[in-house]
Amino acid sequence: QLQLVESGGGLVQAGNSLQLSCVASGSSFTWYTMSWFRQTPGKEREFVASVSYVGSIAFADSVKGRCRISRDNDKTSVSLEMGGLTPEDTAVYYCAARSHIFMSRDPNDYPYWGQGTQVTVSS
Repeated sequence: QLQLVESGGGLVQAGNSLQLSCVASGSSFTWYTMSWFRQTPGKEREFVASVSYVGSIAFADSVKGRCRISRDNDKTSVSLEMGGLTPEDTAVYYCAARSHIFMSRDPNDYPYWGQGTQVTVSS
């Protein structure tokens, strides 16, 4: 079992940057692919970014070029940095984990989830 706890959400102005963090506990973090998803009311959970346990990285087209994902296996954490925020980035952001070498953009492939952190971007 893996427990995930996100932090770093809040209210930010458009154009600014934000860093989200997710700390994992309860299992061997090293062998998990870690991803970030986001969700707005009435919509399905949307893939944002992923980092596999061998260091492969993927981004959604909507954030590519203004987003960075990194993991620290010693601290069992994964971070998401987003710049150039717009109101369209407003969502609850979730950290997710799967014990597989391959990344996936399908939320159904992830058995472990954090509770989510709200990000609100004001115009």
